[in-house]
Amino acid sequence: MTSSSDLLDLDITGIAHGGTFVARHEGRVVFVSDAIPGERVRARLDAESTGESKSFWRAETVEVIHPSPHRTPHIWAEADVENAPESRPGGADLGHIELAHQRVLKRRVLTEALDRFAGGGLEAPEIEAVDSTDGTGWRTRVTLHIDDDGAVGPYAARSHRVIRVGEHPLARPAIAEAALSLTGGRPGSVDLIEPADGRVRILRRDRIDGRPGRGQGRRPEPEVVHELVGDRRFQVDAGGFWQVHPRAASVLDAAVYGVLDGHVDETATHYDLYGGVGLFSATLGDLGATDVVTVESSRRATAHAAENLADLDATAVTARVDRYLAGLPSGATAGAVVLDPPRAGAGRAVVEALHGLAPDAIAYVACDPVALARDLGTFRDLGWQVPTMRGFDLFPHSHHFEVVALLTR
Repeated sequence: MTSSSDLLDLDITGIAHGGTFVARHEGRVVFVSDAIPGERVRARLDAESTGESKSFWRAETVEVIHPSPHRTPHIWAEADVENAPESRPGGADLGHIELAHQRVLKRRVLTEALDRFAGGGLEAPEIEAVDSTDGTGWRTRVTLHIDDDGAVGPYAARSHRVIRVGEHPLARPAIAEAALSLTGGRPGSVDLIEPADGRVRILRRDRIDGRPGRGQGRRPEPEVVHELVGDRRFQVDAGGFWQVHPRAASVLDAAVYGVLDGHVDETATHYDLYGGVGLFSATLGDLGATDVVTVESSRRATAHAAENLADLDATAVTARVDRYLAGLPSGATAGAVVLDPPRAGAGRAVVEALHGLAPDAIAYVACDPVALARDLGTFRDLGWQVPTMRGFDLFPHSHHFEVVALLTR
């Protein structure tokens, strides 16, 4: 039962980074799920986030009093606002909003991040659609979970509680079918992967509460699958990192090529930092680079990169990027650099080390707008300019998107 004291009627004024929406109650910020700016909603407070000592509260929409004209039936019916918040699956936090307006809101998030953290004066790009579909059926990689009772499904939104669902609308059709056929097992997670060959792989990962005992032997080598970008084939572990939208790698490859075209000197050493299995090293090669170093902390990914880039004679280094850059000899320089950090961003130490290499240009590939803005702020303090940015809606119906920014001195 929900007490009336747990409910607030709120006017939604904005969108926050992370897929929640902004309201205020008696001067305090309230982050509200499943709403749209311009709406008035009735929301249930999250008991753990409330209290006079809290600087902000969290709440979940339970009723839309005055709906936005951009509201639509949720793309995932089980996540619709008509269902109890604790029963709504996570992963499609913008699925109740018209697709075109989702991109407007994502641009607003990027604009606010740039204004707050990058020093102002940078205009956020339009967030570009990458296909003309309704934004469903694109996930080539899905992770589900198995709880102690054997239930298999996604987590409920903003929780670690497994719930059963009857559909997976964002998943590729073959993955959705395989996901619904899964039955219980030992507690843990299940990864479903559909690489370029179209055959779904299912990887179960048992939950381990302690260290494995002795005598269990080595785990078998992961299965290696292949992905295609243009006419180049990339090998990658089935459970390793690859973009989850089937067009994402090609779109980002083309964007990096576009911003770095004209900035690659064949005589220089070029760097692909946080390089994974070598996607952007290949882009540098296509631009004419003959001396490419890719740096990645995953030993398996680095080994794959060496194979994937054999025709380029690239150097694949297994190392943390910050430590690798710190270990370069004094006076080392760089040509073009591709910087594709994890969600937390590159950070000041990496940015300052890159600045010391005096590269001709940097293509920054970002999956988090706030981390991007912070790093751009550091670059700009060091004298760098950001003449070009492009944004891509590679994860429709979720709050995620990608940005490619060009930095020049």
